[in-house]
Amino acid sequence: MRRRRQPVAAPEPHLMAHLRSMVWGPAEFVGLPPWWLTAEGLLGGCMAAAAITGSAVAGAWYGIPGLADGEGGLVCAGALVLYLCVIRAGRALIGLVAVLGACLALHAPQAAVGVVLAVRGQVESAVVTSVDGGPGAVPGGGRYLCSVADRDGVPLKVRIWRGCGQSTRPGDALAVVYDPEGQVPPRGVQLGESSLEPLRDLSGWAAGFVAACVVAIVRSYRLSAPRSDTCASSPGS
Repeated sequence: MRRRRQPVAAPEPHLMAHLRSMVWGPAEFVGLPPWWLTAEGLLGGCMAAAAITGSAVAGAWYGIPGLADGEGGLVCAGALVLYLCVIRAGRALIGLVAVLGACLALHAPQAAVGVVLAVRGQVESAVVTSVDGGPGAVPGGGRYLCSVADRDGVPLKVRIWRGCGQSTRPGDALAVVYDPEGQVPPRGVQLGESSLEPLRDLSGWAAGFVAACVVAIVRSYRLSAPRSDTCASSPGS
């Protein structure tokens, strides 16, 4: 006779709830989260985003390599991730915060260079010596890249893409903004750029990072301390 297959036991409800709590956080509240919990998430996310961005700007301003390269921002993001682990936020949300924090920290150095040049940069005319790149060029990502020399004929170590276009030819003059203190490399001049304009490119990463931090902190809320697996027996049981 054919043997009947034994039915597989469904996972216990408390086990599924425990797994869901580990992955996404317990979120032990009814309806909307408490306002102070949302405020805590906003404060933590905004402070971490400001620390990540500010460390890159400070590193570029004062010429501190560890901060200018984004390493300080990675440390700040790691500190927030450690805090989320301490309050036992959901593992998936912790991972999301870690990824977005690392992306913000790695994009911040370029924006920090733009801030320094916008605040204290000085503009001078440079002479184009060669033009490379353009549509289909892999190294420049489709941009035209100009090699330039200063007014003394000394070639700059970096190639300029701002202001360098299809009509640019060797011998043309190109406006370049440089840091008089030499802490950051020069760039081509972008008309109408304010001191905060370079930070606009970070707004998307920062917004996503803060939002993930708010959700992680809000969903970490517990009404009571977690119980141990083994409970003491009451007298007379």
